[in-house]
Amino acid sequence: MEVEAKETKAEILQRKLEDIKALQETNLTEAVKQYKKIIETVDEEQEIVNEKTAAIYALGEIYAEKGRHQDLRNFIVDTRPFFSTIAKAKTAKILKELLNIFAQIPNTEELQADFCKETIQWCEKEGRSFLKQRVQARLSSLLLEMKQYKDALTLISKLVKDVKKIDDKILLVEISIVESRIHLALKNVPKAKGSLTAARSAANAIYCPPSLQAEIDIQSGVLCSEEGDFKTAYSYFFEGFEGFDTSKNYVKAKQCLKYMLMVKIMTNNSADVYSIINTKGANEKYAGVEVEAIKSIADAHKERSIHKFADVKKKYEAVLSKDWFISSHLNALEDNLLVQNLIRIIEPFSRVEIEHVAKLIDLPKEQVEAKLSEMVLEKKLNGILDQGSGNLIVFEEVSEDKTFKAGLDTIQELGNVVDKLQAKAQRAMA
Repeated sequence: MEVEAKETKAEILQRKLEDIKALQETNLTEAVKQYKKIIETVDEEQEIVNEKTAAIYALGEIYAEKGRHQDLRNFIVDTRPFFSTIAKAKTAKILKELLNIFAQIPNTEELQADFCKETIQWCEKEGRSFLKQRVQARLSSLLLEMKQYKDALTLISKLVKDVKKIDDKILLVEISIVESRIHLALKNVPKAKGSLTAARSAANAIYCPPSLQAEIDIQSGVLCSEEGDFKTAYSYFFEGFEGFDTSKNYVKAKQCLKYMLMVKIMTNNSADVYSIINTKGANEKYAGVEVEAIKSIADAHKERSIHKFADVKKKYEAVLSKDWFISSHLNALEDNLLVQNLIRIIEPFSRVEIEHVAKLIDLPKEQVEAKLSEMVLEKKLNGILDQGSGNLIVFEEVSEDKTFKAGLDTIQELGNVVDKLQAKAQRAMA
């Protein structure tokens, strides 16, 4: 006679979690109550830790989707008694994921920072140094997003010293990347590169997860772009895209895809943008208004149209301005396009009215005059502005006469020979 196996407590809760997930579609309030009931279930023998963790994540996702940031914050605080019953490493993992869920709610950076500060105090009270350091790392990232660079740098510098003492390589990689970003935001590229080198060194000493390696790659690409090495930057962004795609972090993968497209435009390879969009961007995970905006930029750049470029910037301002990398390179691209258009218009003239140039390019006279003045000072244009008459006087490019330089080099070499002969004569007479 066969005896029917009795369901375990974990199996019962797994079925219940599936039922609650289905209930979310029809009765969200009841689903929230049921999730809370599972989380509050007494579990002295640690049988249903995974099921309770799944309920915590699910409830956190509900609050994030509905934008209920205060409810989410209170929920995380109320979950602390559960944290005291499980391993500290498990607690750190759950809290890290909850902070990631919190970050999904837009415009809550300040609330997240305040919550991180409260959590750090709780960690100090409970003696959870491992968790405290991870929350401090998250806080430094939030301070960077809020542009509180001084506070972020002070916190991260102290954190780097503390983590080096315990030799936690994974955390050291994470905070070194954040430190590199802070230095870059402060326009200190040498220190940003130094922090990134430290991150690479720590990553080489351990098994580095693909998502973390992708973070190193994207920061490497950004630093190469800052130095104008867009070809190498594209390689790093491509590696980062593959890493995030493998890790199923589609938000970060999409960011890498945008950066890949941007550096292609910066290297005047707008044609490659379309092929990348057709291959990588065709996936529904990455298609959207952000990729469409970059494609429109490529179209305007291909046509060398300063007005179409301005129209694209205005149309997609909300999308383009929220990413500092895209925004800064977009401004550089627009500036280069304006310079190229002005040079093309001025080319037939030796003397031309600034007002006439402004009419031809269809821009305000003051903007054109300021740009021409800048071009003269930067020696992009060989000429002068006659403020009295309002004219631009363009000088002819004089080819360099190499005879004069060759004559000077010959005289210098003869002088060296005479000096050596004199020295030999003095030694012979001595």
